[in-house]
Amino acid sequence: MGSIGWYIFRTTLGAFLLILLSLTAVIWLATALRDIDLMTNQGQTILVFLGITSLVIPQLMLVIAPVALVIAAAHVLNKLATDSELIVMNAAGMSPWRLFRAFLAVAGVVCAMVLVFSAYVSPQCLRELRRLAAEVRADFVANIVQPGRFIPLERGLTFHIRERQQDGLLLGVFLDDRRDPHQQTSILAEQGKIVQNKQGTFLFLQTGSIQRHLTEDRDPTIVLFERYAFDLSRLAGSPQPMTEFLVREHYTWELLAPAPNDPARIKQPGNFRAETHDRIVAPLYPIVFMIVAYAYLGAPRTTRQSRTLSMVSAISAVAAIRMVGFASMVLGINSPIALTFQYIAILIATGLGLIAISQGTIIEPPAFVLRAVNFVTERLSRRLATT
Repeated sequence: MGSIGWYIFRTTLGAFLLILLSLTAVIWLATALRDIDLMTNQGQTILVFLGITSLVIPQLMLVIAPVALVIAAAHVLNKLATDSELIVMNAAGMSPWRLFRAFLAVAGVVCAMVLVFSAYVSPQCLRELRRLAAEVRADFVANIVQPGRFIPLERGLTFHIRERQQDGLLLGVFLDDRRDPHQQTSILAEQGKIVQNKQGTFLFLQTGSIQRHLTEDRDPTIVLFERYAFDLSRLAGSPQPMTEFLVREHYTWELLAPAPNDPARIKQPGNFRAETHDRIVAPLYPIVFMIVAYAYLGAPRTTRQSRTLSMVSAISAVAAIRMVGFASMVLGINSPIALTFQYIAILIATGLGLIAISQGTIIEPPAFVLRAVNFVTERLSRRLATT
């Protein structure tokens, strides 16, 4: 690839990694903040919170990686043009293909990353995410043992404790049961403890009272007790083993060669088909986006020729290709013929981009767009000058 090629490869790959990590961190943070109730409402630790929310990062990277690659390529090409390096390389007789090989190598690295993430890493993380989410929901002790808060265990049943000691002993226990419309039951106890065994989950209370009030009676009935067991088994539940996987939780080879009795394929054949085609085209987007970006920005220009509109055009073309892919996947759930749209868009963009690169064509926006932009720019300049 030569020293110039290695320089472009390192610069573009470094810019891609920086942009990818930055965009992923911002979007992950916005996504993670929506699940902050794992710590506030369900009493989980920050490690559990970070562990669960970080499992969506591979899925985010699948969407962000091609976009980050375009931004990195546009940045490097714009830097080469600003320093007049593209013009010098062209004047020295360097063919567009020789320069393009370095960018295509970076696209190949991103393509391999997307392929591995979409085929194995992302489905595996989604499976682990669902498993951990089920465990958190089944972690009944962590969900209800929160001192000083009234916790609704289910509709009509409220739980409260004053204090929880290190050994798990609960002090100042209060239960208000209004699940029966004909009876209200309130339980007060000095102390209690949650015990989980083979028979289920129980709240063992000591030294307290049970107050029952029937709707047709005027006065409640109060019963004092030394020991009392409240059954929590139906509320606690337990994480069920994962025997069925969602469509996105399938590995790529499971989509391409599904089992005859695959529940997801039987229940959601349209989603299964659309996800299969999306996995096939996902690794192609980095290469196609790189071809489009280089076709718009790789041709040498003089310093008087603005690259801003070309950069906007490249980003618009890439966005249009990706939107066709999203629309094709959504429409393909009910209409299989719609899945061909993404392949057609990829083939057209690749063919036109390679032709433009081979001929060294400078792709400029239409004349009417240039005139409109110049008109708006002049009007804004005059208005800002007068103010």
